Amino acid sequence: MEGAATEGNPPPALPLATLIGRELRGDGSERPLVRYGHSGFAKRGEDYFLVKPDCLRVPGDPSSAFSVFAVFDGHNGVSAAVFSKEKLLEHVMSAVPQGISREDWLQVLPRALVAGFVKTDIDFQRKGETSGTTATLVVVDGFTVTVASVGDSRCILDTQGGEVSLLTVDHRLEENAEERERVTASGGEVSRLNLCGGQEVGPLRCWPGGLCLSRSIGDTDVGEFIVPVPHVKQVKLPNTGGRLIIASDGIWDALSSETAAQACRGLPAELAAKLVVKQALKTSGLKDDTTCVVVDIIPSDHCSTPPALSPKKNQNKLRSLLFGRKSHSSVGKLSKSASLGSVEEIFEEGSAMLEERHYSNNTALIHKIMLHVMFSLLPVSGVIVEIKLGRNSPSKANLPSFRCAICQVDQQPFDGLMTDNVGGCCSAPSTPWGGPYLCSDCRKKKDAMEGKRSSRSTTCR
Repeated sequence: MEGAATEGNPPPALPLATLIGRELRGDGSERPLVRYGHSGFAKRGEDYFLVKPDCLRVPGDPSSAFSVFAVFDGHNGVSAAVFSKEKLLEHVMSAVPQGISREDWLQVLPRALVAGFVKTDIDFQRKGETSGTTATLVVVDGFTVTVASVGDSRCILDTQGGEVSLLTVDHRLEENAEERERVTASGGEVSRLNLCGGQEVGPLRCWPGGLCLSRSIGDTDVGEFIVPVPHVKQVKLPNTGGRLIIASDGIWDALSSETAAQACRGLPAELAAKLVVKQALKTSGLKDDTTCVVVDIIPSDHCSTPPALSPKKNQNKLRSLLFGRKSHSSVGKLSKSASLGSVEEIFEEGSAMLEERHYSNNTALIHKIMLHVMFSLLPVSGVIVEIKLGRNSPSKANLPSFRCAICQVDQQPFDGLMTDNVGGCCSAPSTPWGGPYLCSDCRKKKDAMEGKRSSRSTTCR
């Protein structure tokens, strides 16, 4: 198929001086080749994947090329997975200011991914359907890989020396203590399914709804404690490239990250994806939908599988001795240094509370992004307006409509305008909301993401 690597003889090894010179220079002028393959078996038919290898930030400009790969594992129907496949990338890109440099684009991307996930969730919930989905979205730009995920679909990275890194965090309540604490602190209940007689069975779930995930897109019927804010991680690969394996939990329930990576080393991407699925089915049978996407990021002077993934043990040992390895325990929010030949961790943020998330140190750039999408007030020329209800307030007819900074839906003045819902939806807010305008739906979702609980148990409808 198009985009999949082809089998052939292993590429000749580059001269040692060339490899060392490239590493020392940090030469990124030549973009790597991206080869991919995918495979899967359906049991419920709720898994979907997205492959877009030839995206352009700037139409007609090949230097702005990037690739996108994603896996969506739906539950309670396919509608959320299908909607996310169709809309998520569009919403992410709509949060990116136009005309910015590649460096700025890579700094913008983590925040744009959060905005895109949240907007996709809100738009889907407005459809009134109860389906939900995990989402793992991977953006490849040169040797820089940015991953955003909610749920338990996983993305791993296999690089030189056979080192396997996890680029996502599973949002399963059974395994993630931080998420359990967040849900219960926000007012949710976490427990197992309770049968007659008090017997508890199955994995930990969030009630109401009974979902065993703490983050997803959709799931209108499970309460506001299940949020769409993704874990985001951005890394820069060494110039020797690497392999990404993106798969649904049908794979990861059967295989560990290391087993999946080892099972397909030395194979082109298309065959690698098929072998990972085959190995999962051999291990546990077809208990769930199984979907796997394999992406090889290959230096441009090679034409096959990345040499770092070659099964030649001597070659791997030599490169490991020359360029070193990075410890599995190395994790940081923002990192600027890395050992020669290792993966450089540029950014990582996993908080579900938006106010706690850390982004680039480039204040001017972040201000520009904030004005552009997440923290802008349209159409009032970037000026944040605070309206206090009172006797001398301007009439509704004399005021412009306002657009929600997240879902971009226009509302007329006083339709829940600038309220923090402290006093209920039928009264004016006791403390006006001084930030960007958010509609009532987005405001409720934002509060749930940040662990805020309403001071009243009833609302007016």
